[in-house]
Amino acid sequence: MTEPDSGTALKTAELSRALDPWTKWAAFIGFLLLIGAAAATLMDVLMRWLLNMPIEGWDDLSHLVFAIVIVACFPAGLLQGHNITIRFLGAGLGRRPSQWLEWFGALLTFIFFSFMAWQFMVLTFEHHASGDTTMTAELITWPWWTIATGLVLFCIPVQAVVLIGHTRRALSGDEPGGAIEPEHGTEAGEV
Repeated sequence: MTEPDSGTALKTAELSRALDPWTKWAAFIGFLLLIGAAAATLMDVLMRWLLNMPIEGWDDLSHLVFAIVIVACFPAGLLQGHNITIRFLGAGLGRRPSQWLEWFGALLTFIFFSFMAWQFMVLTFEHHASGDTTMTAELITWPWWTIATGLVLFCIPVQAVVLIGHTRRALSGDEPGGAIEPEHGTEAGEV
């Protein structure tokens, strides 16, 4: 196999750095939605307890909000390499086999998110075509699922950059891979 040139490494690093602020903004917006949902849930509990008046439709809306909150963190987690990884096998096999195992994990993650994005699209189109609404408040669900689907679709190019970085690393034996280290805003492994 041929070793990738240093230009590929630079482009991967540049892509990682270009995607980093966007992934952080998505996670930040998800965090703000989480804080808002927590405040609304607290208010709902207090109103039930003190006034025997729950916030109408909050239970319905909270399910839609939490779908967005959860997927909003995926892009940043992928780019920063925060997915669950079991490295004991790679540690026992040595550096080069470990790099190929990391590449294989990045490939499986890319395939998984591609499949998940496809299923989110199917779900969103089904909700739109059927005019699906929540049970109590009868809120239309497809706009919420469109946002969640967009965030999951954003995971595909993010993971593609990570996969390219791991491919380069596995072929050349160099460090680092394609993930960004969260403390420094650089690729994982750079100082």
